[in-house]
Amino acid sequence: MRRAFLVDSNKCVGCRGCAMACKSFNQLEPSLFWRYVYPLDAAIYPHEERAFYSLACNHCEHPACLDACPVEAYTKRADGVVVHDPERCIGCKNCIRCCPYGAPRYNEQTRKAEKCSLCYERLDVGLLPACVEACPVGALSLIDLDSRELPANAVQYPPGYPFMPELNPGTRFIMPRLPQQIGD
Repeated sequence: MRRAFLVDSNKCVGCRGCAMACKSFNQLEPSLFWRYVYPLDAAIYPHEERAFYSLACNHCEHPACLDACPVEAYTKRADGVVVHDPERCIGCKNCIRCCPYGAPRYNEQTRKAEKCSLCYERLDVGLLPACVEACPVGALSLIDLDSRELPANAVQYPPGYPFMPELNPGTRFIMPRLPQQIGD
């Protein structure tokens, strides 16, 4: 099993409920976010403020953060979840510098890096990640990349997303459809 996020840009309305649920569950500092909701650039989707990517850690198969950490503050679980241990972190920012997706964030209060943990504590007791559970339209879901049941239209590298096959990021995306013109 390799757990990952599926972001359905057809459904996302940009409400940022996922980001707020993450912030609340993890009791993050006011200025710190582990999940962001970005409107797609007009070059990717020509209807401003109509399509979004909800982004957090990709829980890569070969995480750059794990390889860059000199104190082994990152571990990768058997289910693919990449976990950061704040007790081991020395705040060197190596993980922040090397992650092409911007997942680790620096906490000015603790002087340590932090990132999405896919709510592994919730997963371990049979619950969904807080962000997934909070999405009012089902635009964010948890998937198993080892399963044969991935949506046929899911893509790993949507337009505007860093192409890093050596990391093999886990997040998958369903791209937004262009609106249909109705009538004449």
